[in-house]
Amino acid sequence: MYNFEFEKPSTVADAVAALGGEDAQALGGGQTLIPTLKQRLASPSKLVSLSGIDEMKGVAHRGGSVVVGGATTHGVVAAEAGAQYGALADLAGNIGDPAVRNRGTIGGSLANNDPSACYPAAALASGATITTNTRDIAADDYFQGMFETALEEGEIITSVSFPVPEAANYQKFEQPASRFALVGVFVAKYADGVRVAVTGASEDGVFRWSEAEAALSSNFSGDALNGLSVDSSGMIGDLHGTKEYRAHLVGVLTKRAVAACG
Repeated sequence: MYNFEFEKPSTVADAVAALGGEDAQALGGGQTLIPTLKQRLASPSKLVSLSGIDEMKGVAHRGGSVVVGGATTHGVVAAEAGAQYGALADLAGNIGDPAVRNRGTIGGSLANNDPSACYPAAALASGATITTNTRDIAADDYFQGMFETALEEGEIITSVSFPVPEAANYQKFEQPASRFALVGVFVAKYADGVRVAVTGASEDGVFRWSEAEAALSSNFSGDALNGLSVDSSGMIGDLHGTKEYRAHLVGVLTKRAVAACG
């Protein structure tokens, strides 16, 4: 590691002020940022911890949506979101291991937008709204490519609002060492249609599978997906799986998620 300043504000306003300085970086649970610092892939002069901001913690049910504070850990989401949104709680409960779930936060995960993270699929499939200290951002506008988001410099995710669907399920094919998604598919059925979001597979990060959405909106069954496939040319290919393998898994996991919604 290297020397840097550290601040732990207790309010959003104080955190925004602290991030206004030169070369400051927000710190959520540190599950991505700390390893990045250790590898010298980032070297901010100041870290601003968001873990002391109580107004950014907790899970609430408001007007048909589950609202999760940006500093809420995966473990808390797993424990408290299940009564209203079981698929979201199940997703959170299978992120990493207990140490990761007790430190990592939803805001940190979405801000980083790792191409294999689970929460981006839940947010995109749910048509979630990402609320920051300055604005509300629709999930469809928020994710802008691998590790890229609509967040501006110094902007903080204060909460995420997930409209609760009629039925939903998340299927993840894990990379066994990291428990990141080699491919993950989140299917959410709403009164006005079905949304399908895929993580872990694409070189452009999380994406919606529009062909599957159209088919499932007309006939919510695994049979509706017969003959459909995603283009493998844009998939990630690495030592864990080829482009074609990931494209195949997208179809398999989408069918499993639909069946599990049963």
